[in-house]
Amino acid sequence: MSVNRDSDLVYDWNPRPSAPPYELKLNDETLRDGLQSPSVFNPSIPEKLELLHYMEDLGVYSAAIGLPAAGPHAYADVLAIASEIARHRMKIYPYCAARTHQNDIQPIVEIQQKTGIKVQAALFIFSSPIRQFAEGWTVDKLVETSEKAIEFAHKHDVPVMYVTEDTTRSRPEALERLYAAAIERDVERVCISDTVGHATPAGAEAVTRFIRGMVTKSGKAIGVDWHGHRDRDVGVANSIAAFYAGADRIHGSMLGIGERVGNTPLDMLMVNFKLMGVFERDLRKLPLYARRVSEVCRVPLPDNYPVLGRDAFRTQTGVHADAIVKAYKKGDAWLANRIYSGVPADEFGLAQVIEIGPMSGKSNVRFWLQSRSIAASDELVDRIFERAKQVDHILTDDEIRAIVESSK
Repeated sequence: MSVNRDSDLVYDWNPRPSAPPYELKLNDETLRDGLQSPSVFNPSIPEKLELLHYMEDLGVYSAAIGLPAAGPHAYADVLAIASEIARHRMKIYPYCAARTHQNDIQPIVEIQQKTGIKVQAALFIFSSPIRQFAEGWTVDKLVETSEKAIEFAHKHDVPVMYVTEDTTRSRPEALERLYAAAIERDVERVCISDTVGHATPAGAEAVTRFIRGMVTKSGKAIGVDWHGHRDRDVGVANSIAAFYAGADRIHGSMLGIGERVGNTPLDMLMVNFKLMGVFERDLRKLPLYARRVSEVCRVPLPDNYPVLGRDAFRTQTGVHADAIVKAYKKGDAWLANRIYSGVPADEFGLAQVIEIGPMSGKSNVRFWLQSRSIAASDELVDRIFERAKQVDHILTDDEIRAIVESSK
């Protein structure tokens, strides 16, 4: 009998929305917003360049490379990253954060001139009523400040992404005036920011449709970005909602590092968008990138982190292991990677791992031994199995090998 694996063996209740009329672009905030986390360490320039090459290899469209106006150290780092992009003719499109102020834009002008490549200026200004109240600013002042900054950037041939901070808590009439001013001045992109992680997926969809509607009505080819945070832990869901509602570039940081509890995890965006069929990239280097970010930023990678954590594809449970072993016995890696996993490990350069512990069955033991070319006699299997039932942890390789040696 002929079997279509994807449709016959996996029934998918997940809806497949109509594909938007634009290609998904992913933006990596690891080296800018990600480093604003109070718990991370700032990598050295060589380490940042190493991370940049991972971004390129994984098909990231653009990257935030810093805020050069923050000081000499920040400027040097941004210049080094932009120079690396220019030297290797990388496809990745860099941008720098900047306040809507000439003093923040001028360093970007200089970096463009020194490297000979375009560096987009992400000009940000607050927009929510709570920020307006705290700062004592009117919408008129926000609009005037935005217009002057955009005009200064364009005068010096710097492309602009216009960013409203706290968009998801801003009044529609204020957003309409601010974005209209940016659209009128032909910015390259506009960015919706869920700065404090306030949005739910329905809210993300609503505000994105509102801004995309303004852009569409203008008739101009202006891109729409979504920048999310994970304070309510719905960053990935919000990003997916925003993409289908009109945001063609989605932001995230590796391992979700960033302000407070962090940004939307870029790694999880890659995983989900790949499995949804809208990010067709080779992601086998994704675990390497994640581990390197963990190392150089000194951010722990939890064992139970989805896909990338140590436990993502490990099992000691007898029923689970038995099903995986049966799939492998059929010589079917496709089946083994899906029988007890919603994420196929092999697509991310990983593999199923069967351990031996208190909840294991004898099939775990046999598989462990056979996969290491050790004869799985009934006596040896029984000895290891009995030992596993007596302990409160997964048996280590050394513990199992000690039993094997003592049985010879």
